[in-house]
Amino acid sequence: MAVMQINFFSKCMKREVTFNALLPLDQTSEENSGSKENIKGLKSLYLLHGYCGSHTDWLSYSRIRELSERHHVAVFMPAGENKFYLDNEEREEWLGEYIGRELVQFTRRMFPISSEREDTFIGGLSMGGYGAIRNGLKYAEHFGGIIALSSALLPYSLPDMRPDVHNGIASYDYYKSVFGDLSLVLGSDKDPEELIRCLKKEELDIPRMYLACGTEDFLLHVNQRLHQFLLSEDVDHTYVETSGAHTWDFWNDYIADALKWAIESRNESAIS
Repeated sequence: MAVMQINFFSKCMKREVTFNALLPLDQTSEENSGSKENIKGLKSLYLLHGYCGSHTDWLSYSRIRELSERHHVAVFMPAGENKFYLDNEEREEWLGEYIGRELVQFTRRMFPISSEREDTFIGGLSMGGYGAIRNGLKYAEHFGGIIALSSALLPYSLPDMRPDVHNGIASYDYYKSVFGDLSLVLGSDKDPEELIRCLKKEELDIPRMYLACGTEDFLLHVNQRLHQFLLSEDVDHTYVETSGAHTWDFWNDYIADALKWAIESRNESAIS
């Protein structure tokens, strides 16, 4: 297992960026050297952290290193900088494009990973769950699957927020700086429902989705709402709702379940 921190100049961000990487490269026996997986490259997961977190969170607080090795999946963990993995047109910082396109292209050039869409996943928790859904759909040509745990699906609630209000997490002005005009978020490319409608209208493949949220999580209602929308649109997805809160105990359990789902669903697609 190789554990690395990589710095490179991002054209989208117009500066140097940092991400952590896990590369399970220990399987070097002769019997595996010519396997189909080794020839085409490792499967990959772009794994996003939550609000007030950093690119070190998944390594520090979760089992992701063990899971990367077990499932033979490369994991790349970039920084979201409390910006919900969205572009900022005013500052000309294209964080969403960096996550959904530039980072994928860079890692495919640098590491022995598969370039196939069905071998490429994006996932995250809370803010990162939203970022995974938004960018997994926005850049659906790159991702075969989306993993979203306790997703902070703020587009559902932001249009009702008023100036001079603080919702206990951040202020109206903060959300406006990240999402733009809050009254216009629904129906924009920051709205997962709108992104799915656009993919269906253009007859493009929608990534398979795995959603999980605890019944004691303060974000349960917005995750339920997205689940109901996906059902109404007949979008292929797995939804797990079970006991748990907005904690690493829950995320550790369900990142393990989600990776198992990702590998099994990929194998089923290959067979069919």
